[in-house]
Order: sequence, then structure tokens, then C-alpha cells
Amino acid sequence: MGEATPASGPVGILVNPLSGRDVRRLAARAGTSTPEDKRNQVQRILVGAAAGGAGKAVLVKDPFRIADAAVEALGIEIDVELLDLSTRCDPGDTPRIASEMRARGCAAVVVLGGDGTNRTIAKVWADAPLVPISTGTNNVFPTMVEATLAGAAAGLVASGGVPLPVVSERAKVVRVEIDGEPDDLALIDAVHLVDDSLGNRMPYEPRSIRRVVVSRAEPCAVGVSPIAGLLHPVTASDDAGVEVVCDPDAPPLLVPISPGLYAQLGIRGSRILELDEEVVVEGPGLLAFDGDRERALERGQRARLRVERTGPRVIDVGATLREAASRGCYRDRPHWHDHRTRVSSGCC
Repeated sequence: MGEATPASGPVGILVNPLSGRDVRRLAARAGTSTPEDKRNQVQRILVGAAAGGAGKAVLVKDPFRIADAAVEALGIEIDVELLDLSTRCDPGDTPRIASEMRARGCAAVVVLGGDGTNRTIAKVWADAPLVPISTGTNNVFPTMVEATLAGAAAGLVASGGVPLPVVSERAKVVRVEIDGEPDDLALIDAVHLVDDSLGNRMPYEPRSIRRVVVSRAEPCAVGVSPIAGLLHPVTASDDAGVEVVCDPDAPPLLVPISPGLYAQLGIRGSRILELDEEVVVEGPGLLAFDGDRERALERGQRARLRVERTGPRVIDVGATLREAASRGCYRDRPHWHDHRTRVSSGCC
């Protein structure tokens, strides 16, 4: 991470209204993120962004009125552009919103969602400058960060007060090439499953897991990442990944596969992967990416997986605020809070 000319542009706030509300709460003990929770978080993000120097924010209307209600009577000095993209709370919303925020020059994007939401952004905006806040279920990519401070970090970067390259790094991804089909990716984990079905939203059945490739192996996470993390811990900054081969008849490993839910997985073998080292998976079965079962492999069809550092640029909130302190970004600004929120509407 080194110095560069500061970027300047709006702060985007991308909200997945359904994150933290899916059916997996019936099979585990995860909490629920309500629309009211998200409205409050959006308000705090806007306050932090304005304090960080952002002059403009871009949000998108949603059926739950999260964005609309958040900007009502906000009373801070920031222009808010509230776009109407006719969202429907379906999988097509996030890529359309991310593409629009990229087109409008958003210099930092705060994301309220889980690994899957951020993965969808990465598929249409490879180097998106993200501040990911966790609101989903088995999250590793986004973090539990106070929304005011997340907004402050985004505002400092978007205003040019703190240069993006100084306080961020490109994330790792699991790049996936499938014989005869379009490529795909996972931000955290790619899993080969057998005896499962596309679109299934329940936690993985441990006996169905055959192979796991992760960009981050976190022993202090839940989900797939700790399967590798309890064997070979690998952090976001390590230039490596991990492969785990599973077999229900092999010696077991006890893993927290979802909040409040442990399970035994048979482990046949595991190893550290170098960046760009290839792992070959052969069908039949499914490939699941960051918890979503999306691709089917026919018998004999192959997929090649490798961990690369070609993902979104993740803004480190703590590093951003420390850099802001060293640069005096919050000094001599007595008139920042002058009760002049301006909201404009737009459509595309």
C-alpha cells in the first residue's frame, strides 16, 4: 500500500434488504437483521460519511423503504441522490445497483450484506472500493463494524482526505473455470457438494461436502472458512489459500458450520495453496460459492479453482481513521453540521 493521488466522488450505500433474513435461521441460531436495523445503520453511515468530508451519497430505493426513511429529516450537510431502479428484492438487484454506482463514480461503497452480496458486486465491479458491514449469516468478508465509523472511513476516502491505496488492499478470490461454461468466482469459499440441489438455502449437510477451497481460512469464523481455518489458518493478508478434501468415513473435525450450530466433518486431507495454484474438481455434483449453490457439474465435467488477489479493494476502517488522525482531517471544521441535507431523485 503506497501513496497515490486521492480519488474524489460520492459515497455509495448498497443495502441488501434480505440479508440476515433467510431460511437458514430455521436450521441454526443466527440473528435477524430487520429493515429497521438497516435504516438506522444507513443513517449512521450518512452521518459518518458527512463528518469524513463526503459531499454526496448515492442510495437506491427499495421495497422496504430503507433508503427513503433513512434520509428523512436527517439534518446533516450532504447531498443524497436517491435512485429509483425498480428493485424487486431478487438476485438481479445487487449487480444493477453496483453497476450504477460504478457509473456514477462512487469512490467508496458501504455494503450492508453478507459474503454473497459482496461476491455479486465483485462479479460486475472487480476492483470496487468497499467498506463491507456484516448483516448476513455465515460472513467472513464483511466485518462487524460500527456503522458511523464505516461511513466515516468511506467519507474520508471518497472526499480524498485519505488516499484509497494507503488504507486498502485487493481482496483474494477463488477464481473458477468450468469446462464449456462461463467462469465464476467466490470471495471466501468454493465447495464441491454431492447429493444436494441447486438453490437449496439450508446449511450444508456435512456428508455432502467433498472438497473445499478457501481464500481465507479463519478459525474464528462460522461456515465453511473454519473447516480450513481449524487446520491451516490463513488471513486476508496472507498470500495463500487452503484446500480441504472431505470424506464422511475419514477422521472427524468439529466445525461451527452456522451460528449456534456445530457439526462433524470427515477430513481426508488438507494443504496450503499458493496464489494461482490450480485445484481440479470433477463432477458429478454442485459447486457452491460463498454459501450459494449455483453451478451443477455433470459426470466427468471439470472445474479448475485457484486463489488470486484480484478481488475488490477493501477499505480498512481502523487504518483509515488512524491515517485521518495523522493528517488532521477532523481539525478546524466547526461548521460541518449545518442541517442542510439535500435529497434528489433519479432513475435509470
